[in-house]
Amino acid sequence: MAPPVFRFAPSPNGYLHLGHAYSGLMNFDRARETGGRLLLRIEDIDATRCRPEFEAAIYEDLAWLGIDWETPVRRQSEHLAAYRAALDKLSALGLVYPAFESRAEIAKLVSLRETNGPWPRDPDGAPLYPGEAKSLSAPERDRLVASGMPYALRLDMMAACQRATGLTWNELGEGPDGERGTVPARPEAWGDVILARKETPTSYHLSVVVDDALQGVGEIVRGQDLFHATSVHRLLQVLLGLGEPAYRHHRLIRDGEGRKLSKSSRSTGLRALRAAGITPAGIRQLVGLG
Repeated sequence: MAPPVFRFAPSPNGYLHLGHAYSGLMNFDRARETGGRLLLRIEDIDATRCRPEFEAAIYEDLAWLGIDWETPVRRQSEHLAAYRAALDKLSALGLVYPAFESRAEIAKLVSLRETNGPWPRDPDGAPLYPGEAKSLSAPERDRLVASGMPYALRLDMMAACQRATGLTWNELGEGPDGERGTVPARPEAWGDVILARKETPTSYHLSVVVDDALQGVGEIVRGQDLFHATSVHRLLQVLLGLGEPAYRHHRLIRDGEGRKLSKSSRSTGLRALRAAGITPAGIRQLVGLG
C-alpha cells in the first residue's frame, strides 16, 4: 500500500503566522505518525498579491520550524492548463456561465434586493450572487465576452447539485459545531460560486480540488475556517470524477480578542517571534503542540 499523502498549501501573500505554524506542524506530525509523505504547495494564483519574497520566507520559516517536505514544490501559477482543463469539463456539462457585473454592481444589486428583506448569505457571510447573468442568451454572452468586458465564470449551483445528490465527507477532525464522522455536504449554501475570472483561469475552489487529486492527497488537514467550503469541494470532486479524500479540520489559533489571525498581525508572525528569541519548541508550545 502506498504511504498516505499530506500537504501544506500556503499563499505567498504575506508572512506566516502562528496559525500557519499550527497547520504546517499538524500536517508534518500526521505524515510522521503514519509513515506518509508531506508535500508543500504554493497557492500563488493571485498575481496581484503574491510576491517572491513571501514565497522565500515560507521556505525559511518552515525549515526553521523543523518541517521538511518533498520536492519539487508545486506552484499553482505553473499549472494553469490543468485548471483550464477542469473548467472546460464543467463547461461541457453546461454548468458554467459568465457573469459581467462588477463588485460594486453586485453590492448595489444586493442592496436593492434587501429592500424586500434580508438577502441570503454564504457560510462566510458574503451575499449570494444576485445577478441575472444565467438567463442571458448564448449570443448575448458571446457578444459581451467578445467586447472585452470583464467577467467571472460562475458555477450553476442548482444544475450542479442536480447532478450530484446525497454528498457527504468523512470528517476525522472536528467542525466548528463539533461535527465529526460522516458530514452531509450542502454546497447550495454557497450559491453560484466563482470558478475563474477573465484574467485568472481558476479560483481557490477549483484549483484546490484539482491539485489534491493530481497529487494524490488522501487526508486534508486544514483549519476550521475551510470546513464549510468542503461542501463545494466535494461537489466539484464528483462533477470532475475525482477521488474523495478524508478531511481533518482543526481549531484555529486566535489572538487575545478571539479573532482569527491575519498575515498583518506582527505579534503572531513567525519572523517577529523568531527575532524576539522564541525557539521552534516554543512555537509548538504556543500553539498547543508541545
